[in-house]
Amino acid sequence: MPELPEVETIARGLALDIQGRVIAEVEVRYSGAVCQSAGPGTTRKTTTPEKGRAFADLVRGRRVDKVWRRAKLLVFDLGPKNAAAESGADKVSPADLHLVFHLKMTGSVWLPPSGAQPDAHTHIVFTLDNGAKVHFRDIRKFGWCLALTDEELRSMPFFAALGPEPLEIGEKDFVALFKGRKAGMKALLLDQEVIAGIGNIYADESLFRSGIHPRTKAADVPDAKLRSLHKELQAVLRQAIAENGSTFSDYRTALGDAGAFQNRFLVYGRAGEKCVKCGGKLQSEVVAGRTSVFCPKCQENKDILWKE
Repeated sequence: MPELPEVETIARGLALDIQGRVIAEVEVRYSGAVCQSAGPGTTRKTTTPEKGRAFADLVRGRRVDKVWRRAKLLVFDLGPKNAAAESGADKVSPADLHLVFHLKMTGSVWLPPSGAQPDAHTHIVFTLDNGAKVHFRDIRKFGWCLALTDEELRSMPFFAALGPEPLEIGEKDFVALFKGRKAGMKALLLDQEVIAGIGNIYADESLFRSGIHPRTKAADVPDAKLRSLHKELQAVLRQAIAENGSTFSDYRTALGDAGAFQNRFLVYGRAGEKCVKCGGKLQSEVVAGRTSVFCPKCQENKDILWKE
C-alpha cells in the first residue's frame, strides 16, 4: 500500500503539471471507483452507471486549484465551474469541491505519456484543458475517489479522526502521543488515529533505527527512546520522499517512474539476512496483524524500562 512518502511524491509530481488546469472531461470506466457526494462519512463505492455519470457531471469544468496529501489520502481542491460549463442542474453544484483518492493496495494517479491508451485497470480518466490526461488506475479495485464538499470532507469520520502528520509534529507532542499507552509501539505507529500516514515499511524502518522492538509497550519506552524515534521517523520519511518512495511492483510516481528507497531498506523485507548493525540474523513475526522484521539483539524487547 502506498504510504506517506509515496502519496506525497505523487501529489508533488501532479501539482507541477495540473494545478491551474481545468478538468475538461471525465470518463468513469468503472463506476465502483467513485462516489458522487453521497453524504458526510461515506466511503461506500457505487456500482451504477448513473452514479458514474453524476460524478463526471459534478467534476467536469472545474479548475484544479491545489493538489495535496493528508495521511495516505491524495486530495485535489477544485474551484467553481467555469461559466461556460454551467448548464441545467450543474448550476446548483457546490461552488468548491474536493476530489479525495485513497489508493489502498494497488492504486495510482498518474500522467500517462501523450497518446497512451487507458488499460483495463484504469477506472477514471480526467482530460485537462490542455489535452493532458490524468489516470486513476487500480488493479485490485480497492481504491476509491470521492467528490466531497468542504463540509463533507471535514465531517467524514475517517478524515476527522486522523492523527497528526509525522513530519509536522514536534518532539514534545510526539512523545506525548505514546506516554503511558499499553499498546505495542508498532501497533500505535500503524494506527492512523494516533499518527497519520505510517504503514508497515516506515514503521519497521524507524523502529529499527531507534532500537525499539515492535512489540514493546509504549508505556515501557523511556522518553529518550521516543525522542530518538521521532528523529529517525522524520529522517526516514524525508529520505524516502527524496527518493520518490519505495517500489516493489505496483507503485509508480506521477510520471510512471519507480521509487528508489527500497534500495536503502535496513530491515523491511530482509528477514533472515544479516543485521547491518550487529551482524546477527534479522527475524520476522506477525505484529499488529502485519509481517514485521526486526533485529532481536538491536531491538531487544525488555520487560523493564530502559535506563535513561
